[in-house]
Order: sequence, then structure tokens, then C-alpha cells
Amino acid sequence: MRLNITDKFLWDVYSFFEELGDTVGPIFRPYPTMGNSLPGIKNPVFKKYRKQRGRKKFAKLIYYLKKRGYIKIENLKKGQAIILTEQGICKALKASFAIEGGKMRRDGKWIMIIFDIPAKNRKARNLLRSVLLNLKYKMLQQSVWITPYDVSEKTEKLLQIYLLDSYVKIFLIEKI
Repeated sequence: MRLNITDKFLWDVYSFFEELGDTVGPIFRPYPTMGNSLPGIKNPVFKKYRKQRGRKKFAKLIYYLKKRGYIKIENLKKGQAIILTEQGICKALKASFAIEGGKMRRDGKWIMIIFDIPAKNRKARNLLRSVLLNLKYKMLQQSVWITPYDVSEKTEKLLQIYLLDSYVKIFLIEKI
């Protein structure tokens, strides 16, 4: 499956920070003269995209990502920095699933999620459902979802990002 430039860029940025061990609130600077907010580390993602797309198209990409809420631009002492938002991280994780093509679990077991999110958090509940759909979960009941795919790590990351882990139980089951 071919990804659009937005998904690919967000996934590349996310995986860069995952390698560094900083996926919660990753901050980076897009401009080569300013270096990086993490001292001594050059950001190869920006260099790659700036070279591929050119300076103007790269600037448009950054503007588009900001407008969509995937990134925030912050002013720091030495210049501007970009922060990957929760929405951006979520989109990057969805893109990673598309890249991997949805690998089935080797042991043949299924992942089952049961959640009970209060009515006052309706927005979070709807968000969780849409994320589960994107990770190829199927609804068994309204608050019970299952999948044969190996997406448990991505699911746990998303639950932590959106602070929903206290409302959700994850099970590994042999039969439906």
C-alpha cells in the first residue's frame, strides 16, 4: 500500500523519536541552521524531505500539518521547534499499520478489547472506536472488539497517549 506524503512524513518523524526513546512529546526543529532541540543529534527526517521536495514544498507540508493539528510550532530561545501532537502520533501509528500490511498473529490467537468509558467521556469513546477500526479491529459488541492481527503494542501505545488505559482491558483469546 502506498502512503500519502503526510502519513509517511509523520511515521518517519515518529519512528526517528522512537529510536531515540522519546515518543511522548517529541520536539524537533525543522530548520537546518538551528540544529535540533536534542543537543548533538541531527534530524535526518527533515534533511531527507527538504532535499526530496524542495524548500517551498517542504514549508507547505509543515504548514499543512500544523493546520490539521498534527504538529505544533513553539518558540524557544534559539528559534522555533515543532512538537508532534497526540493527533499526529495517532496518525503516525495508523500509517505504520498500513506500512506493515496488518500481520496476523503467529500463534493464531486473537486480541480482545473490552472497554467501559463513562458517558461524560463520549468524545474519547468515539475516538477509541475510530482508532480500533483503523487498527482493523472488528466490533463483537458495542464495547467489545476483536482482531486476529498483531497490533497489541500499537493499541497499548494509543491507550496510553489518550489516557484510556484505566477504562480498557486487553485479553489474548484462543477462540471467539
